[in-house]
Amino acid sequence: MSDLPDYKDTVFLPKTDFPMKAGLPQKEPGILAKWEAEGLYAKLREARAGREKFIFHDGPPYANGAIHIGHALNHTIKDMVCRTQTMLGKDAPYVPGWDCHGLPIEWKVEEQYRKARKSKDDVPLLEFRAECRAYAQHWVDVQREQLKRLGVLADWDNPYLTMQPESEATIVAELLKFAESGQLYRGAKPVMWSPVEKTALAEAEVEYEEITSTQIDVAFEIVESPIAELVGAHAVIWTTTPWTIPVNQALAYGPEIEYVLLSVTADTPGTGGKGDKRVNEVLAAAGLPFHTNRISKFLVAKELATSFADRLNKVAKALDYGDASAPSLQEYIDPYSDRDASISGSDLAGTVARHPMHHLGGFFAAPRPFLPGEFVTTDSGTGLVHMAPDHGEDDFDLCKAHGLNPKFAVEADGKYREDWPWLGGQGSVINPKFNAPDGPICADLRESGGLLAASADYKHSYPHSWRSKAKVIYRCTPQWFVPMDKIIDRTVPRCADEAAIRAAQGDGETLREVAMREIERVRFTPEKGRNRIGSMVSGRPDWVLSRQRAWGVPITLFVGRKSGEYLVDAEVNAAIVAAVREQGIDAWTPETAHRFLTDRYDPAEWEAVPDILDVWFDSGTSHAYVLDSGRWPELSWPADIYVEGSDQHRGWFQSSLLESCATRGRAPYDAILTHGFTMDAKGLKMSKSLGNTVDPNTVMETYGADIIRLWALSVDFTEDHRIGDEILKGVADQYRKLRNTFRYLLGALDGFDYDTESVGFEAMPELERYVLARLNLLYAEITRAIETYDFNEYVRALVDFCNEDLSAFYFDIRKDRLYCDDPAGTERRATRTVMDILFQALVRFAAPVLVFTAEEVWTTRFPDRGSIHLQEFHPLPAEWSDPALVERFAQLRTLRTAVTEAIEPLRREKAVRSGLEAQVVVPAEAVPEGFSDAALAELFITASVTRAQGADVTVTRTEDAKCGRCWRLLPDVPEDGALCGRCAEVVA
Repeated sequence: MSDLPDYKDTVFLPKTDFPMKAGLPQKEPGILAKWEAEGLYAKLREARAGREKFIFHDGPPYANGAIHIGHALNHTIKDMVCRTQTMLGKDAPYVPGWDCHGLPIEWKVEEQYRKARKSKDDVPLLEFRAECRAYAQHWVDVQREQLKRLGVLADWDNPYLTMQPESEATIVAELLKFAESGQLYRGAKPVMWSPVEKTALAEAEVEYEEITSTQIDVAFEIVESPIAELVGAHAVIWTTTPWTIPVNQALAYGPEIEYVLLSVTADTPGTGGKGDKRVNEVLAAAGLPFHTNRISKFLVAKELATSFADRLNKVAKALDYGDASAPSLQEYIDPYSDRDASISGSDLAGTVARHPMHHLGGFFAAPRPFLPGEFVTTDSGTGLVHMAPDHGEDDFDLCKAHGLNPKFAVEADGKYREDWPWLGGQGSVINPKFNAPDGPICADLRESGGLLAASADYKHSYPHSWRSKAKVIYRCTPQWFVPMDKIIDRTVPRCADEAAIRAAQGDGETLREVAMREIERVRFTPEKGRNRIGSMVSGRPDWVLSRQRAWGVPITLFVGRKSGEYLVDAEVNAAIVAAVREQGIDAWTPETAHRFLTDRYDPAEWEAVPDILDVWFDSGTSHAYVLDSGRWPELSWPADIYVEGSDQHRGWFQSSLLESCATRGRAPYDAILTHGFTMDAKGLKMSKSLGNTVDPNTVMETYGADIIRLWALSVDFTEDHRIGDEILKGVADQYRKLRNTFRYLLGALDGFDYDTESVGFEAMPELERYVLARLNLLYAEITRAIETYDFNEYVRALVDFCNEDLSAFYFDIRKDRLYCDDPAGTERRATRTVMDILFQALVRFAAPVLVFTAEEVWTTRFPDRGSIHLQEFHPLPAEWSDPALVERFAQLRTLRTAVTEAIEPLRREKAVRSGLEAQVVVPAEAVPEGFSDAALAELFITASVTRAQGADVTVTRTEDAKCGRCWRLLPDVPEDGALCGRCAEVVA
């Protein structure tokens, strides 16, 4: 055998310079630099000019800090949307943007001041704005480079920024549309307020965390009631915000709720003894006004009587008597024995109580009326709710309806104003110690006899500012609002655009109605987003536009000092917009704004509004200054799609919807695609304090950007999803398999010339036609996934095809033909033709996902054909579709799997070294129609296949000799090492 010739030089092994090791962290920056040098984005716009448009509008990330893994996922999805539409042949531009105004940036600049022991108030306004602008620009530049490194193909040299003068001017112009069409008013309502940041917050700027609060039960003595037996009793309220008691103005009851009077006696007849004395001590220690031989009555909801008694009982348990005979206050609190003698809530109308601090006089001496509140429930508390219109939406609405107005007792920093008769100048109201059972509020209530129970043990969810992480409060302040339920007065034209606005809105519709109609029209992916934003819009309060800060677009309005009405003058407004377009927001300050009034108005009669706009209005109007301004001619209004995280249902999606519905009568988008949040490998929320964050920049340095992209598009991003080291290792392994598929194709196609070597479809063997039929199905899956934005399915289909249909099946079978057949033979040429077709299709399918690797693959084979990202998908010929052929091969592959499993035990026992040494007998009924035994042996990669009756596959070792070139064991090989007939012809 050793004297036999070596035929390895006659075998056509694949050849390629494409390395198996990717080296993405080192290679990707070079590819990125090449794209930038060649102007790839501009070339793509030129290549798609005149094609069908697909308009994507980028939601602006906030210019504050480096990108995190959520940014990486978000922008990968956005890039995938635009790239896949582009590959379909559409013109899908990507203009990136940034949100640059607002409190987070202002807060960071102030932090720098605090470190230098400076105050923002000591810095001129324009200087402060300049520092905020510089801070924002720094992070815009940082994030831009990081997103470019991620492979996002966008107009990076010409992004939109909310702080660009053109953007600011459009924001002002959009605001003035609201003013001119009567969709703006100034009012005092409770809004989310941050005492730390001293400004109102939008709902989207608030996050909820679990806290432990002080819960208190407070007694309000009833002094007047249509129900005589209530006079002298005490109405009990329960609250977890003791700081609102100093601003109480009324009590609310539920008209449908049943109430009872609970009687408490400290001297139960017929007992006497030390137990009664101790109860008296308990009551006295609690500061209750009904101890020592007195009976008192408490008014509470019937359903909550027991839980109220339990809270009072804790007062007794808090005192240590040192023996087991300590009495339970529960024994002394009993509802009337006649349970049917309850009081209907509706009968409480006309009842009046007095504040426990009534002895302070003035505000506190005023009567506290009982008011009917449909919002009162028996879920917790006492069934009676104290009303502070300054600090609750329900409180405000109910009190306003009964002539009780806010008192503005709590200042911007959370302290009671200096002249407030109780606790004036004290606070902050969000301080737990201030609200504690031994804090000043509870101490004063206890001394007055109004505190029944207090304990710092109530756990519940509470709103916090997501920037400062401090608790927020509801605080009533004068703010600017957009009404959700106002029908515009059509009898008073206010501006030239109003007719168009009204026509778009529909006759007699409110902003809420227009928005809800649009929510029904817009396409949501996933569908559950429709209900989410719908529930928010249907129940949301009026939109608060104003903020009390410095870094933002000013509310460019003048308010009459006597009338309180804002000025509506198209000429003045046009001058303001023109000045902002030229100078940016520095064109307007409270001190310089009066120049816009000209000599037609007396500046002494008009006040320039000092507030700025909510940043959600900035980004909510981005559709106007990006899509509808002409600054980017390749864009148009409205957008086909907005893409953001699911939290934007209450943020950018909603502010854009409301702004556009108010000014244009429809949503600025036709579809919304949302993604969930990225959790750590254990499913926990990422937190710097937990040390479980994943930095995308570090991942790119370790694995490469293509690995992040493959991860982002492999997970079900519509739900919350995970990332971690093991997950990334799994993604990297998946990537290696895809890379090896392309490496194999590149090697197999070495020297292939389509014009001279290709074979027509009609001349192809059945296996090749089957592979093209499967490719046709893959193309259908890919395009369907693009249509539904199901990129998880897109990647799965691509990976499965490469791994299962190609590597484990087609490539495995055709290696023999590729390596050993005559290069001029039709069958080998057919194989290479199909591999060329596969290459052309698969590299395009992979391009939107593995942007760097696809470029490397493409330029390895076609160094002079430009970028793969200038290519597009090729529709496949209809003749390739063959469902019957696919079904036959599906049955065959099932049988092939059974054959492989039957060979495996013999291979482990070394009876055979591979399937090439196996002669196989298969059940005749398991073989699909149309396959010969020789074809089966070729497809199963065995020595031979025969058929027999029976249900099992049997395997034995063949006695045939092994060809010295192709290594197949065949009957026509005279001895081991000699050539089979085919190899002899090729070598000859």
